[in-house]
Amino acid sequence: MTETVTIVPGEVPVARLHGYLLGEVGPRPIAFASTIDEKGRPNLSPFSFFNVFSANPPVLIFSPARRVRDNTTKHTLENVLKIPEVVVNIVDYDMVQQMSLASTEYEEGENEFVKAGLTMVASEMVKPYRVGESPVQFECRVTKVEPLGKEGGAGNLIFSEVIRIHIQKSVLNADGGIDPYKIDQVARMGGNWYSRARSGMFEVPKPLSSKGIGVDSLPEEVRRSPVLTGNDLGMLGNVESLPSGESVEEFLEEHPDLKGMRGDVQKVHQKAKEYLMKNDVSSAWKVLMLKQ
Repeated sequence: MTETVTIVPGEVPVARLHGYLLGEVGPRPIAFASTIDEKGRPNLSPFSFFNVFSANPPVLIFSPARRVRDNTTKHTLENVLKIPEVVVNIVDYDMVQQMSLASTEYEEGENEFVKAGLTMVASEMVKPYRVGESPVQFECRVTKVEPLGKEGGAGNLIFSEVIRIHIQKSVLNADGGIDPYKIDQVARMGGNWYSRARSGMFEVPKPLSSKGIGVDSLPEEVRRSPVLTGNDLGMLGNVESLPSGESVEEFLEEHPDLKGMRGDVQKVHQKAKEYLMKNDVSSAWKVLMLKQ
């Protein structure tokens, strides 16, 4: 018989139990939930405690858990209790880095669409905005919120009845159905790990505990680069500050072949992209600073 480890909930710290559950139950689809507060301010945050539970009526349920560390609640939960509407956006591979950046715990009222460099699209039936980059967007009315407990780690089931579905034509097959290769969905696993449905596992470092500068703080020529993708911008926006001029010069001394790129935007952006493909965000930023 294979040797096992037995875990008894209540006898291990909640944070440890939480980690086991996230590692054991997966891959989990991601609800990229857009809500709005009573002042009309947008909020956007991803949740992987999520699935579809009914077709007639069509109902999605996702669960913002109370924070384990301090038992506080998330802005998404607070918003739907006041404005019972939500747009659930599906996440594909092309936007996974921006989705990750949006999970940063920015201050109340901060617009994660702007911080993550995502497009706000007006909904037809509800107040929250849709994510323009998302391949499928569900406009929903929240019919019930079911708390599962009062302590840190407790979930809150948000029952979301779908009243409109928006599908990008590019993800449809010849028969008008969803093509699983074209939609290119990603799902959440434990730790920093995700699963790309059509090609397997990959890693996305967690956003900084200190808040990233956001895509909105990137230099305009970087934001508008024809070379850098949304994922690239999401990675670049998840830094606390830009490198100093001194560190850039030190980097140049270590890589003298890069000196000839200074002033050539196309080459600089292409080289930065090569570093980003290796998850070396620090070096990518130092290359981008060659233009400065």
